[in-house]
Amino acid sequence: MIRLITALFCLLANVSVANTVHPLISSMQEIDANVVFMRHALAPGVGDPSNFQIGNCSTQRNLDGAGRAQAVAIGHQMREAGIAFSRILSSKWCRCLETAQLLDMGFVTPFDGLNSFFQGHVDRQTTLNMLRDEISRISTAPVLLVTHQVVITAITQQSARSGELVLYNTETGQSRRLHLVP
Repeated sequence: MIRLITALFCLLANVSVANTVHPLISSMQEIDANVVFMRHALAPGVGDPSNFQIGNCSTQRNLDGAGRAQAVAIGHQMREAGIAFSRILSSKWCRCLETAQLLDMGFVTPFDGLNSFFQGHVDRQTTLNMLRDEISRISTAPVLLVTHQVVITAITQQSARSGELVLYNTETGQSRRLHLVP
């Protein structure tokens, strides 16, 4: 009898696990998100050194080992959710490009409209105009945008921690933060 009860419990547990929707998918469905903003993974410090050059990673604040592991783990969660992005765009900052590549979700295209204007390395209004123009053309297929906290906040009014996602509906302006990996 105990074996029968144990077998039934295991069967029921497997059915409920099989029917569970991944938090990424359910959160996207709740607001019909067609954009997933992601703040780059952990990169110790704030801003960039005074000798910053956009094409030279040695002059930038970069991911550390924990940041690389975080990006890989987030990519694993995304693949586990079964999501496929129609496009993946990234800021040209090395920490964003490396995050996007380590996610291993597809081809990554650098895009000026995702660059950080935090320290004035690029013009805020020009950058946001490029980004607004780009996201206005996104239809239903989800697009992943790997960028910086200031860019995400400017568009979604949400502040994202390193490695955090902000799901966004381009039609309604609704957004929702989601943290997949601690």
